[in-house]
Amino acid sequence: MRAVIFDMDGVLTDSEPLICAAAMEMFKELGVTVQPEDFHPFVGTGENRYLGGVAEKYGMVLDIVKAKARTYEIYLAMVPLQLQALPGAIELVRKCRVAGYKCAIASSADRIKIEANLNKIGLPSNTWQAIVTAEDVERRKPDPAIFLMAASRLGVSPSQCTVVEDAVNGIAAAKAAGMRCVGVATTFPANLLGQADLVRPDVSSVTLEDLSGSRVESQKA
Repeated sequence: MRAVIFDMDGVLTDSEPLICAAAMEMFKELGVTVQPEDFHPFVGTGENRYLGGVAEKYGMVLDIVKAKARTYEIYLAMVPLQLQALPGAIELVRKCRVAGYKCAIASSADRIKIEANLNKIGLPSNTWQAIVTAEDVERRKPDPAIFLMAASRLGVSPSQCTVVEDAVNGIAAAKAAGMRCVGVATTFPANLLGQADLVRPDVSSVTLEDLSGSRVESQKA
């Protein structure tokens, strides 16, 4: 392993509840009451699908550009007071850097959200060797494009990368990219993350050995 690629929402930050609350408020302003569970199938797929999929469920014709802009407006107002790094996230990134691994973000969120989140938790853009956003790829997770682009920008092969993901769609994308994947059960229960090579309850439980697979290899030896 030469590189670690981190998803952001639900891996580094506790932003999933905030974006859900912002989206629910946006729909409420349009006169439609939606539920948190309506968004679950679309977690990790990017805000276009996250909002659009729920709109389809309720038979709405949604102006996605305006809807996303309003959702981000509500979300960004929440970030300064409510957004936090998930326990152990900053420490794991620092350990990866000290160990000499290249580190990237590959998130289906738009750059405006990614930069706001990373700045708030103290891992700004210059912390990373690469950041790939929803705007950089045509196809979102579970398509592997976003992870393949991250590997390309890092200058490593997909087989040399480990992905840290919390979402079912994200794990599917990582495996389709030919990468090792460690799942963290912060957004979905562990039993739904079985496609990952290894599942931990949260990012604070993830070790460098989990990322490299060396512990498993040593046990097999």
